Amino acid sequence: MSALKSIAAAASLFGQTPGDPEPAAHVEAGTGPSRRSVLVGGGSLVVGFSLFGNQALAQEGGQNGGGEGTGAAAHPEEKAPALPGSLKTNPQLDSWIRIDADGAITVFTGKAELGQGIKTALSQLAAEELGVEFKAIRLVTASTGVTPNEGYTAGSHSMQDSGTAIMNAAAQVREILIGMAGTKLNLPAEQLKAENAAIVAPDGRKLGYGEIVAGQRFNTQAQPTSKLRDPLNFTIIGQEIPRVDIPGKVTGGVAYVQDLRLPGMVHARVVRPPSYGAQLTAIDTSAVEKLPGVLKIVRDGSFLAVVTAKEFQAVTAMRALQVAAEWQERPSLPNQSTYYKTFRSLPSDYRLILDSHAPTAPAAKTVSATFHRPHQSHGSIGPSCAVAHFTGGKMTVWTHTQGVYPLRKALTELLALPDEQVQCIHTEGSGCYGHNGADDVAADAALIARAFPDKPVRVQWMREDEHGWEPYGSAMITELSGSLDAGGKIVDFQFEVWSNTHNGRPGPAGNLLAAQYLEKPFTPAPPTPIPQPEGGGDRNSIPLYHIPNAKVVEHFVKTMPLRVSAMRGLGAYMNIFSIESFMDEMAVAAGADPVEFRLRHMEDARARDVISKAAEEFGWSSWKASAPGRGRGFAFARYKNLGAYCAIAAEVEVERETGAVRPVRFVAATDSGQVVNPNGIRNQVEGAIVQSSSWTLFEQVTYDNTRISSRTWSTYPILRFPALPDTVEVHIIDRPGLPFLGTGECGQGPTSAALANAVANAVGVRVRDLPLTPNRVKTAIGV
Repeated sequence: MSALKSIAAAASLFGQTPGDPEPAAHVEAGTGPSRRSVLVGGGSLVVGFSLFGNQALAQEGGQNGGGEGTGAAAHPEEKAPALPGSLKTNPQLDSWIRIDADGAITVFTGKAELGQGIKTALSQLAAEELGVEFKAIRLVTASTGVTPNEGYTAGSHSMQDSGTAIMNAAAQVREILIGMAGTKLNLPAEQLKAENAAIVAPDGRKLGYGEIVAGQRFNTQAQPTSKLRDPLNFTIIGQEIPRVDIPGKVTGGVAYVQDLRLPGMVHARVVRPPSYGAQLTAIDTSAVEKLPGVLKIVRDGSFLAVVTAKEFQAVTAMRALQVAAEWQERPSLPNQSTYYKTFRSLPSDYRLILDSHAPTAPAAKTVSATFHRPHQSHGSIGPSCAVAHFTGGKMTVWTHTQGVYPLRKALTELLALPDEQVQCIHTEGSGCYGHNGADDVAADAALIARAFPDKPVRVQWMREDEHGWEPYGSAMITELSGSLDAGGKIVDFQFEVWSNTHNGRPGPAGNLLAAQYLEKPFTPAPPTPIPQPEGGGDRNSIPLYHIPNAKVVEHFVKTMPLRVSAMRGLGAYMNIFSIESFMDEMAVAAGADPVEFRLRHMEDARARDVISKAAEEFGWSSWKASAPGRGRGFAFARYKNLGAYCAIAAEVEVERETGAVRPVRFVAATDSGQVVNPNGIRNQVEGAIVQSSSWTLFEQVTYDNTRISSRTWSTYPILRFPALPDTVEVHIIDRPGLPFLGTGECGQGPTSAALANAVANAVGVRVRDLPLTPNRVKTAIGV
């Protein structure tokens, strides 16, 4: 089925038919069978379906960002054993798996495909446990009212939460089918096996899944433990099945929400204020209204937009409105040259994260260091985009948000509509991993569609909108101090971090950009810390190393001068950069090899395995600089101290005359628990290395005292092809039968520190401020 028909089918779930009304013959991202057919059953295996019950909505608020948070726990009065993964909050089996009378199998996930490959991995899990071919699985991703509510797709939680739920639900469904078939065949369940979408008896008789469930309805909740297949017998899990989301992306097909075109669709652009807090004081729209294709100008307070028949007409009209608009601005941004001093002086809450004490040998040497991270943009290649359709009092939004249910909550507040009148359908976006402009542009589209009903309205941000208005990754400051005993072991460690929450996602309507500029504006929710063990600004601030005396403090800055929210990894990127750079500084003070020094302080066996593996594959012990200016660096972290383990060794080349840093080679080792798709894990770690290299070497938001100035690719540079490393190797340590740990954000922190450590090794001086620009490196060298 064409992508357009898939989108139309998704809309038809909600009584919308903006495109081809043909029912879905296949289930693709953000689409699915009609809600009525799912609820009624119609010859399907229907097991107590309840998408709108209290438990299903328990994650509505979610929390966290970068992508974080999986929401609330089950009802406190229920003392039943914990269910695995997201079955805790979505316990009905049919919330996850549906089998039709014709044998078609549909799997539902509340997580979104963001380019991390979960469409493929989740389908592999379901196929393995159900005993069917991979191609037999039809996966429905995040869509309100259709899929389970799993909060945000974030924080490397997709496999831990949704993957665990689907694997266990599929295993339980398989056993239910075996039991039902045993009744029909008059055989005990232990004599039957699930194979090729059928239950097979020893005498060769078999019943297809569709035959077994035809006309049946059930009311079954997930159980705490299911009979999972033995990893020794896997035929699909662990295989490098090609990712299903890739072909359209590399062939110019319809792959992203930016590509979406619906019949009768119109185009819109928003005229953003020139700076934070600017108010629209006057505008004469008469000339713009006469421009070709202009259908409507929408104004509500300082929210200004134009609707046209064609896209370039919208761009032309938007530019004309920008000229016609008069704004009242006020200087609200600090002096960038002294920003960190200002940042330190902002009101903050003192939060003690760790305070451990044990007797040790006396300290013989102490090392101290301060590190800085600037505000950084997501740098999404495709500016944020959404399509909204308001008709019959119902709003449908196609969006690349990372949380369809939290976004729906925000939109219902913004539009004053009940939940059942708003549907959010996830459609992949070209650029994501964190809170970029996806939610904001969805709000833009919804507001404009309400003002221009009965036609789908497509809103595409411009590059200056994306770079100038998205919520940035928060600036951070860290201060570290550590003491060594005479034998070169760490006896004391002090860590302080100044940071914001790293989470300004909706939920609340006030967290949507447009909502803050309406005639009756909504107020953003006050920032709150994300608690440990995951944390926000303090994520990964607690070292995994064995250190007898350690103190970790977060200075939680409540209000930032620039708009900030979740960027991939939240505070982990900066905290790992700081700690792992500092570990090298401590190793130098101890006169120790950096890898040996880490192993000296590491008790976690799995951590030791990835450190040793990365060092071995890199050739650490035998490495010698092949040319002047070459250096090597090493870094390790376990993401959030409870996710995937990752160690990275890097080789760089530094031009002393210019200070330019060129990554030459990366070798990584990772342990993500049981491996579902090795290629997917490699993709994630390779992507983390490239993305983090860009952050670490190039990226920084710039501004004057009134406006953001880094609104173009020339003023906000990112890593380009010439700066890519020559080689990247990712070595995976598989742990069959162990829990999924999540891979998506494990590599960003170690990459940054490995680069910084390699630069220090190459030129003999340490650069502690990000990014490691040529000027900064050259200044440190003193050339």
